[in-house]
Amino acid sequence: MEFLNKLFGIKATGSSVNREILAGITTFVTMCYLLAVVPGMLVHTGLAFEDAFVSVVWITVIATLIMGLWANFPVAVAPGLGITAFFSFMVCGPMGFSWQAGFAAVFISGILFSILTFTKIRQLIINSVPMSMKSAIPAGIGFFIAFIGMKNCGLIVGDKTSFVALGNLGDPQVLLSIVAVIIIAALIARGVKGAMIIGMAAVTVIGYAFGATPLPDLAAQFAKPIRLFPSATFFQLDFSGLYRHGLVVVLFTLCFIDLFDNLGTLIGVCSKAGYIDKDGKIRGIDRALIADSVGTLCSGLLGCTTATTYLESVSGVSAGGRTGLTAITVAVLFALSLFLAPVLALVPVYATSAALMIVGAMMMGSLSSINWDDFTDALPAFLTVISMPLTFNIATGLGIGFISYIAVKVLTKRWKEINPTMCVIAALFAVSFALR
Repeated sequence: MEFLNKLFGIKATGSSVNREILAGITTFVTMCYLLAVVPGMLVHTGLAFEDAFVSVVWITVIATLIMGLWANFPVAVAPGLGITAFFSFMVCGPMGFSWQAGFAAVFISGILFSILTFTKIRQLIINSVPMSMKSAIPAGIGFFIAFIGMKNCGLIVGDKTSFVALGNLGDPQVLLSIVAVIIIAALIARGVKGAMIIGMAAVTVIGYAFGATPLPDLAAQFAKPIRLFPSATFFQLDFSGLYRHGLVVVLFTLCFIDLFDNLGTLIGVCSKAGYIDKDGKIRGIDRALIADSVGTLCSGLLGCTTATTYLESVSGVSAGGRTGLTAITVAVLFALSLFLAPVLALVPVYATSAALMIVGAMMMGSLSSINWDDFTDALPAFLTVISMPLTFNIATGLGIGFISYIAVKVLTKRWKEINPTMCVIAALFAVSFALR
């Protein structure tokens, strides 16, 4: 115990070893739903669930260990839901990338992300984007994720006349997804830990019990050998396939989403943990930024989507977690979850779809930070948010938002509010749109 106290400086934070471990368990319970949701999205790229599951576990363990040991932050790092949705349903969908070429793009974005971090350019880009746009981005991604959840479970369907329409509410799987959303929402509202996984488990059991989902061959499922290493995805990078597609747009989007997703989460968690001083500076933020950039680099090599800090880490901080021991505990529990693959493979799509809708709702809070009374801020933010789901493309939403922001500010002669770096970003998007 004394060794852990010295290694992580636990006593200096007013915490204890037992409290840190309990906080880690709390964080794990609140975010372990990703073990079903993220691989569930990656199967749309052509990967087998088991292969995707192992790579998700490994990158979560490695990235979280780095965050705990190097940065000494009580923060968990894992493949992001927004990034995974973009990767699975856009990069490896309409854009035509194979998952091997997609992971090559993730690896290159990890290199770029690390360079941006070490050269401080990352901070320059972050500071150049106005607060209204920073608030709009996570909300837009939230709408996009929720839209995917509704589409996957059949709650909304394609329509030749109106483009989208309400699905068949008489379909048991659609009803079960709605029930799951209501159960999870009620549990979250009541402050129940692990609300997401409890709701998903409940409708999974109900679905199998009432025949909404055919009961699988459990003996065969559990007879499968447990995979302890992502051999099917490790270093399976197709760099030659990158040049046949819109690589620049993909790299820019991967870097940009990761940039703001990590920053926003780190600020939120650090604020809750008391890491931000009176001048607004975050203690040890440089190491935390390096830790998540290395995690991103490892993602491509292991065959997984970009790793990002998870907002669910706030639950562990709320439980008393203040040091890297909390993160180490999370990493150990995720490592043990390698043995849960046969169980999680049984989770049906209507359960994971409900989780996506709930996560989308959770990301709407950032909209309250936008000054809706200033239309030069409100319009670009609105266009960013609505363009992501309606174009089914996060990158397009970012581009429309950035370009409209510059245009509106210029036309209203509010030159001082335009940052040169922001102009460069908007110009890059304009060029990418023109070349389509």
